Amino acid sequence: QVQLVESGGGLVQAGGSLRLSCAASGRTFSSYAMGWFRQAPGKEREFVAAINWSGDVTGYADSVKGRFTISRDNNKNTVYLQMNSLKFEDTAVYYCAASSSGGLVLAGRMFGSWGQGTQVTVSS
Repeated sequence: QVQLVESGGGLVQAGGSLRLSCAASGRTFSSYAMGWFRQAPGKEREFVAAINWSGDVTGYADSVKGRFTISRDNNKNTVYLQMNSLKFEDTAVYYCAASSSGGLVLAGRMFGSWGQGTQVTVSS
């Protein structure tokens, strides 16, 4: 397993941008598929974006497609989530997750390692 630590959350006005980072420990980071999920108050956790081990295949939830971009730097053991044109409904705790399945995975049950989460609050 890998240890994951998210950062970059905060308070932003609607229409603004934030960039989340997720730093991973371990020498096998480059073999893991990575994903971002979020959970808003009173709601279930939902998939946001995912990326395969090499970074050349990505997937997004319809609600963020065209606004969010997931990327990774395997030399830095880090995955990013660039969030643009933020909306009030993007407010949630965002979690980074790692899957030992190197190919693109979207289902939360496929991810075995999770970070502690970072709060993103979008004011309307």
